[in-house]
Amino acid sequence: MSTEGRSAEPASATSALESAGFVRLIARADGDALAASGLLASALAERETPYQVTVGRTIAERSERVPASSDEDDATILVGAADAAGTDDFVRLAAASRPATLEAVDLVREMGATPDPVLALAGVVAGGSEPGAGESEWLLETARERGLVEQRPGVAVPTADPVDGLAYSTRLHAPWSGDPDATHEALADATDGDPVDFDTDDHRAIGSLVALDVVGADGAADAAASSIGRALRPYATPEGPFATLSGFADVLEALARTEPGTGTALAMGHDVLEAALDAWREHGRRAHAALADASTGRYDGLFVVGIDDGPVEAVAQIAAAYRSPESAVLAVNEGHGPSSNRTQSDDGNDEAAIATRDADPLGATVEGVARELETGATDADSETAADAGTAVEYDVGHRRGYLRYDPDVDKSTIIAAVREFR
Repeated sequence: MSTEGRSAEPASATSALESAGFVRLIARADGDALAASGLLASALAERETPYQVTVGRTIAERSERVPASSDEDDATILVGAADAAGTDDFVRLAAASRPATLEAVDLVREMGATPDPVLALAGVVAGGSEPGAGESEWLLETARERGLVEQRPGVAVPTADPVDGLAYSTRLHAPWSGDPDATHEALADATDGDPVDFDTDDHRAIGSLVALDVVGADGAADAAASSIGRALRPYATPEGPFATLSGFADVLEALARTEPGTGTALAMGHDVLEAALDAWREHGRRAHAALADASTGRYDGLFVVGIDDGPVEAVAQIAAAYRSPESAVLAVNEGHGPSSNRTQSDDGNDEAAIATRDADPLGATVEGVARELETGATDADSETAADAGTAVEYDVGHRRGYLRYDPDVDKSTIIAAVREFR
């Protein structure tokens, strides 16, 4: 179950791409990896190099797509962790300390191409960093100089209509989240009129109302104040496909988990805007509905959210940002219902997700939990895991983890395993 591999060395990776007759891009299912893949695909298209982009929901899925051996003219770029120790014929973009998008930017520039700064910054945001922070500073300055971004008051949403954007955003959580009618009613005083005509004062008023509703909501955690702060004063993108950088990131995150084909097309610059927004709205609606109806439990260092139907990763991340008194959240699908736009997983298994406000990587925790579930070490009173050979697939990303497992594994087993490795 090891996820060891070699991260991209710019010179060797660039050499492999420049000499390749065909390139496979295998991406992790999150917005950062989608953006990274889109940047690389655009650079390959510019060089007229044939390529294929696929998205793997788990480490096992991505590992299966890495060929055991490649033709001399082929190259494989893996965006995310994988268990592919049997072959060295791939380059992996999976540094724990920086978004994969920034690694992709380095490769694109080494290839002599110019990365799209708006897509790159959206990927940086999806990867958990602030636009312009650290290594992304030059990207933000480039975008500013070209008139592609401008910071303004308000809230980070993907649509020009703030009611539409706020109702479905997974970057905030308020009493009206997931319900456009309730959102319109709550923000009527600030959103009356044509959004095209909104000025600085209008956006500031919207931001103030949203912040008050988020922080003052029943059940809001202390962390809600800092979380909503990160969604305020967004970078608007006047010429971009979405209204703000963070809104773009929110759409990429939703598509990576529910409609990866559409997400890949979007990151490659294809005209799929309406389909992307439709998928994003459904993803946000289901996430907020699931959280509103969830059961919760607090343990030492862990907040558990049980849902019957919903995207578990989005639920875990929203809860960690706005609802959890603990730094770590475990979201478990208790109802054996679909947790994405697919039915559960392709093989009918159930899913859980871990999200955290801590900066420490979750990779070791998630891998440890997966091992524990496979061996059944935490299920001493039953024979299901060890004797039946419970299969567990998992994935890790920035401050998040994902688990797919047999529906016979009960919630108490998942909780015990997560608590042991936290």
